[in-house]
Amino acid sequence: MTKKESKRLVIDASVARSTGKATTPHPTGQRCRTFLYAVFDCGHLLVMTPDIRDEWNKHQSGDASQWRRMMVAKRRLYWIKEVPEYQELWDTMDRLARGSKQREEMFKDIRLIEAAIAADRRIISLDDNTARQYFADAAKELDELKTIIWVNPDKPEENAIAWLSAGAPDDRDRMLGFC
Repeated sequence: MTKKESKRLVIDASVARSTGKATTPHPTGQRCRTFLYAVFDCGHLLVMTPDIRDEWNKHQSGDASQWRRMMVAKRRLYWIKEVPEYQELWDTMDRLARGSKQREEMFKDIRLIEAAIAADRRIISLDDNTARQYFADAAKELDELKTIIWVNPDKPEENAIAWLSAGAPDDRDRMLGFC
């Protein structure tokens, strides 16, 4: 893959936490590890913000930490020091929340959306049943969210590795506004 084809990927700490150890036979851990190393092999970049870095530091496994060091060593870390706050998104998610638990879950992941908007609009996360659906609902009201791509490396049917190898294209069926 050429440098021009590289994409900046916002990778949620849920993926970093799930990688476990290379000796761990759990399918989720294996798929997440394979995905991270495919990101490296394909030449994509890891997006980090202060908030995302803090989450990774709290939750990453030893393998994810080693992978992150490799990404830094190869200068494949895309650092965003200050992410613009997307107030309309915060207000919409606050309004759409059905209770404080849902609001808390949504607010936790808004930083991923803000980072994706500041980068190449790609989020990698295991959080399908909550955050992905919440943001897909919000995309009905906020055009800015419609083209955010959300990929879950733990779902074999999403063919995440093939997607990476193809240059992480703008597949419509992966976009929040069309899922």
